[in-house]
Amino acid sequence: MISRLLRLIPPGTIAVGAGLGLLGLASYVHLAVAGHSLSGADYNRLSVLWSIVFTLGIGVFMPIEQEVARVVAARHSQGLPPGPVLARGVTVAAAMLAVLVLAVTAGRQLLADHLFHGDGTMVTVLVGALAAMAVAYTTRGVLSGLQLFPWYGTQLGIDGGLRIVMVALLGLAGVTSPIWYGVVLVVAPLASVLLTLPPVLRAIGGGAPVAWATLLRGLGLLTASSLLSQVVVNVGVINLQLLAPSDTAAAGALLSALVLVRIPLFVFGSMQASLLPGLATTATTGDQAGFYGLLRRAVGIVTALGLTGAVGAVLLGPWLVGVLFDAPGVLGHGDFAWLAAATLAYLWAMVLGQALLALDRHRAQALAWTVGVAALIIVTLLPAPVILRVELAYTIGSVIVAATMAVLLRGGTRRPPTPPLTDAVTPAVSGGIR
Repeated sequence: MISRLLRLIPPGTIAVGAGLGLLGLASYVHLAVAGHSLSGADYNRLSVLWSIVFTLGIGVFMPIEQEVARVVAARHSQGLPPGPVLARGVTVAAAMLAVLVLAVTAGRQLLADHLFHGDGTMVTVLVGALAAMAVAYTTRGVLSGLQLFPWYGTQLGIDGGLRIVMVALLGLAGVTSPIWYGVVLVVAPLASVLLTLPPVLRAIGGGAPVAWATLLRGLGLLTASSLLSQVVVNVGVINLQLLAPSDTAAAGALLSALVLVRIPLFVFGSMQASLLPGLATTATTGDQAGFYGLLRRAVGIVTALGLTGAVGAVLLGPWLVGVLFDAPGVLGHGDFAWLAAATLAYLWAMVLGQALLALDRHRAQALAWTVGVAALIIVTLLPAPVILRVELAYTIGSVIVAATMAVLLRGGTRRPPTPPLTDAVTPAVSGGIR
C-alpha cells in the first residue's frame, strides 16, 4: 500500500516535503512563541508584517524560481549547464527587489503610520525580509530545475530549523519587541542559502548567455498571477488592520486561524516544487497521457488534503488558536468553516493554475486571478461585520478563481511549438498545471 501511494506523487515530493514540513512547523513555533510573548497590539504588528512579507515575497520571487526551474530543467534535459540561466535569474530578481525597495522606501512613513502604529523600524525589517526571499527563491529555482530535491529540501529545513531555534531563544530571553521576531525572517533564509550553495556552484557551468526572452517571455503575466494569488490568501489580515485599526485583537487572531487552516497548503507545497519540473518534462516530450494523469492525481490529492484539514479546523480551530497562539476568542466554528472552505477552493485554483501555466497559457491564468481578486474586493466592501466580510472575500474569491480556471481549461487546449535547442523556452503539451 505504501509503495502504491508513493508512486502516486511526483519524484522529489518526499525530500522537499521533509524540508517544507520543518519550515511549516517553524511558522507555527514562530507565531506561537510571539503570540505568548508579545502584547496584542505588538502581535498585530508582527501579523501585518508577516502578511506583507509573504504576499510580496512569494508573489514576486516565486515566479522567478518557477521560470528558472523551467528553463534549467529544459536545458538539463539537453545536457546544457544552468549557469547562464542563473545569471539572468539573479539579474531579474535584483531588479524586482530594487523596485520593491524603492516603493517601500518612498511610502515608508505611510506604511509605518497605517500598518505598524508609527514604527518605521518594522518597515526596515520588511525590506530585509524581501531581500532574503529574493536570494532564496532564485537559488531554489536552480536546485529544482536540476532535480536536486534533497538539497532543495535541505535549504527549506535549515531555514525552518533556524527559525525555531531563534524564536525559542527570543522567547526564553523574554524578548517582547516584535522587531526581533521579524528579524528572524531575514536571518534564517539567508543562512539557509549560504549553507546550500555548494551544489549550485558545482553545477553552474559556462556557455553562451541565455536570451532574455527565454526567461522573460511569460514572467510578467506569471508575476501578476502570483501576486494576485497571494493577495487572495493573505490580504485579509491587512484589510482587517485597515478596516478596524482600533481592534487590536482581530488581525492577530485571523493570522493564527489562517495558519491553522492552511496546513494543507504546506503539504501541497512539498508536491508543487517537483510537480512543475515533472509537468515540464512530460510537456517537452509530448506525453499527453502522463501530463493529464499527473494533473488528475494532483487534484485528487489536494481535495483529500483540503477536506481532511477542514474537519480538524472546524472542530478544533477555536480551541487550538487559544492554546497554541494565545489568540483571543474572537473566532468561532463558523469562522473556521469559511476559512477551510476557502482554503480547499484555493488549493484547486493552485493546481488548475499550474495546468494553464504548463500549457503556456499565462494570460488565461492571470485573467482568472484578476477576476477572483475583483470579486474579493467587491465582497470586502459590502456592508457587513468586518471579520465576516474578510472571510467571505477569501472564500468567494478563491471559488471564482478555481471556477474560472476550470472553464478556461475546458475552453480548449493547444500544444505550443517545441522550442529549438538554442532557445529552451516553455515546455509544451495539451493539458496543464502551474
